Amino acid sequence: MKRRFGVSIHHIKTMDNLLSFFLLSLTSLFALMNPLNIMPIYIGMTNHLHRDEKIYVAKKSTFTAFLALIIFALSGQFIFKFFGISVNSFKIAGGCIFFLIGYDMLQAKITRTKIDDENSKKYADDISITPLAIPMICGPGAITNAIVLMSEAHTLISKFLLIFAILIIGLTTYIILYYSDKISMFLGETGNKVLLRLMGLIIMVIAIEFFFSGLKPIIRDILYLKP
Repeated sequence: MKRRFGVSIHHIKTMDNLLSFFLLSLTSLFALMNPLNIMPIYIGMTNHLHRDEKIYVAKKSTFTAFLALIIFALSGQFIFKFFGISVNSFKIAGGCIFFLIGYDMLQAKITRTKIDDENSKKYADDISITPLAIPMICGPGAITNAIVLMSEAHTLISKFLLIFAILIIGLTTYIILYYSDKISMFLGETGNKVLLRLMGLIIMVIAIEFFFSGLKPIIRDILYLKP
């Protein structure tokens, strides 16, 4: 009985860890990709297109961003080895980047790449890839986050959960862009700013966690302390 009870407790802890990892992946990626922040830029860049063309741009941009994010997440370890980068150093750098992004969002500023009229016309034929998919949906913050999270995914299930989280965010982004006109009118300017600040606060909290989780092992190595 004790053995069975002990095994069940172990399984419960494992499930809790997987659930926590999945929720962290979901919330952090959503906050960093922030489709609500992309929405007004998407509307401005597609307002001259027909409805079918708008849907095509939304579909292609979200799929391209999803594919790019998966590639970066899976190739992150190779990048670390090739450039001699440690995961802890990447966490510290990522934490700093996230904090700055979150701070700008907390001030209700758009942190994505700004597109002027000239660039908008230049990319009119294929705006779904650049700049919508990259670097707007799949930006430096999301890429860094995906690489770090994949390095923390030590089991096949956790890796699958991360990919599943990226897929969910991709689908959510597509839905938001699909109904962008209606959502923008419903939220209004005040609602958009409130959501932007909320996402900024979440990113800043995640940034602090990333920063200190990367800094702690480095300090431990400097002081020659055993974990």
